[in-house]
Amino acid sequence: MTISLCMIVKDEAATLAATLSSARDWVDEMVVVDTGSVDTTRAIAQSWGAEVHTIPWTHDFAAARNASLVHATGDWVLVLDADEVLLPAAAQVLRSLDRGQPLGTTAAADVLAVNLLRLELGALQAPYTLITRFFRRLPEVHFERPYHETVDDSIASLQAQTPNWQVLTLADVAIHHSGYSPVTITHRSKVERARQTMEGYLASHADDAYLANKLAALYIQSDQIDQALSLLNQALTQVDSLDPITRYELYYHRALAYTKDHPELAVKDYALALEQAIPPSLTLGALINLGSLRKDQGDLVAALGLFNRAIAIDPNLAIAHYNLGTTHRASGYLDGAIAAYKAAIALQPDYPEAHQNLGVAWFKLGKLPEALEAFSRAIQLYDATNPSYAQDLRVGLKNLGLPTDLLPKP
Repeated sequence: MTISLCMIVKDEAATLAATLSSARDWVDEMVVVDTGSVDTTRAIAQSWGAEVHTIPWTHDFAAARNASLVHATGDWVLVLDADEVLLPAAAQVLRSLDRGQPLGTTAAADVLAVNLLRLELGALQAPYTLITRFFRRLPEVHFERPYHETVDDSIASLQAQTPNWQVLTLADVAIHHSGYSPVTITHRSKVERARQTMEGYLASHADDAYLANKLAALYIQSDQIDQALSLLNQALTQVDSLDPITRYELYYHRALAYTKDHPELAVKDYALALEQAIPPSLTLGALINLGSLRKDQGDLVAALGLFNRAIAIDPNLAIAHYNLGTTHRASGYLDGAIAAYKAAIALQPDYPEAHQNLGVAWFKLGKLPEALEAFSRAIQLYDATNPSYAQDLRVGLKNLGLPTDLLPKP
């Protein structure tokens, strides 16, 4: 049997080689569909042995994805974006499945698709996404929706017709995604195009809870809370018919929308999100946010429990250790706060808030050299990202009587 890598690209010269390099030894062909690059993307793809096709961009991601499927000849399809890297351990599992070996207790012949766990590099509190990126190449399997396109609906329809087909999930991270960047995500023109595309689609597909959820998330980013709540409330009228991940995201996003003005409702929705039967790594955002709300409400025991749950799921999540530290500090347990801040800094050395709060904890314990060292590092980091706050911190430390001549100069 064979595997086809299928990609759509546009101006991806900076990252495409890394993607193709990660997949080349594990697939039998690489199909790259270019939607209008003006850089060296096509030449790079060809240099790695990919079959390159060019199509006009029609503002429809599903159409572009399906165009790549047309050119594939493999028995299986692996889908990657040009800012993703396939990890060798996961690739080996997929190749073994392609060669007829069972996946867990499921025979290879019964596997229709595999969900892959993606690590969002740079995401602070919700770093994992589960996506269907490996599936049998069948005419019935195709992408839908012009934005946030997936094959999930067509796979569900095929499963309904052929009950022996199974969709499995790899437990370990399979893909690293480097495209998670606040600058990229909030780029005004990109957000506006996404909004228009999703609004246009929902105008004729009002019952699409999946895309309504995605548009609501964009509205929340843009502080359009009323529009977000309208979409989320409408989508949640279908809650019993939705898959667990979509239910989780709907409750999660409604909690985000409620947080500022109705924190008590946000707490309820985060709790509902956490009741959904989804992989624990996908619940980190709700655990962190609910923990923060509980801390703000003075329920420090509940907050500690939520942050510790997050750390148990992902010990490498710096923000969970940081929040654990702030909660220990609020409870007066400074030794625990210091240990948690140090853990956050070990994972993310450029975490200014962790350095600053570590300095506060050391100061409260009367450890002035340690406090000055932590405050100095915080100021260095703030100088690079938020100079006005760095100066305010200098003034605040001076008012505390600390020898500010030992701190970094502006």
